[in-house]
Amino acid sequence: MEMDTVARMVAERPVVIFSRSTCCICHSIKALICSFGANPTVYELDQIPSGLQIERTLLQLGGGQQSTPAVFIGQEFVGGDKQIISLQVKNQLGPLLKSAGAIWI
Repeated sequence: MEMDTVARMVAERPVVIFSRSTCCICHSIKALICSFGANPTVYELDQIPSGLQIERTLLQLGGGQQSTPAVFIGQEFVGGDKQIISLQVKNQLGPLLKSAGAIWI
């Protein structure tokens, strides 16, 4: 059931970040994505009513690794901070954001 909730939350949005308001790594990932000119939809799991259940679902999706940040680009689960930083280092994050319609240039 919660996977359906997550799917609805990311539907038709180019970039979605599930975060925690107190997580400095989450803040850094949001800042990195915004630095491309993207305007991600951000859900702070510690500030929404169903946050704990969603966090459990994200933990399963991530294979038991940390649940936040959890980044979806083009409605696809990309991963957490390590995956986003890896994409950035390989110069693949910008093109991925562009192909998802999150940025135009």
